Amino acid sequence: MRPLAELLRLRKQIRVIGFDDAPFEKQRGAPVRISGIVCTKTRFEGMLWGQVSKDGMEATDTLSALLIESKFYSQVNVVLTDGVAVGGFNIIDLPKLANTLKRPCIALMRKPPDLEAIDKALQNFPDYLLRKKTLLKAGKIHKHNNFHFQVQGCEPEVAAQVLEQATDRGNVPEALRLAHMIGAAVMTGQSGKRA
Repeated sequence: MRPLAELLRLRKQIRVIGFDDAPFEKQRGAPVRISGIVCTKTRFEGMLWGQVSKDGMEATDTLSALLIESKFYSQVNVVLTDGVAVGGFNIIDLPKLANTLKRPCIALMRKPPDLEAIDKALQNFPDYLLRKKTLLKAGKIHKHNNFHFQVQGCEPEVAAQVLEQATDRGNVPEALRLAHMIGAAVMTGQSGKRA
């Protein structure tokens, strides 16, 4: 697969997958469904559906397996996640995800996180140090226009171009917006207002 920067330079269409968790029960260990939406630019092209546990630590391996075992793996250029955790504090090891998938991985946030509050919450876990270390591995938080993101596997400038190409309007790429809405609809019977 050609490097992402080269694909952008050649004005090729970039195919992304966006992973987001669906609504879930608050009890630790409860099942959390994950939707993965494949889009080229902003056009829906496919969907994956998986599961992790609330506050577990298997998100990285689950997302990797979900994509690698799918028909979309060879087609996807970039992986997007809604933040660096799913199902509460099931933290994604962003560098490991990028290395395993051999694809750039971008964790997108609606606003800069409250790192102090997150650290305080993580102290409730017996494996606090592991979770904190995993969280910090995601790297520096970058800002480009309305996007706040962390990236592994490509330069931040390249990631910013991908986010712009994958977004119809606002500051949420279409793959993540659809992952959020479809996950909510499957679990609750209707999509939510906000992605």
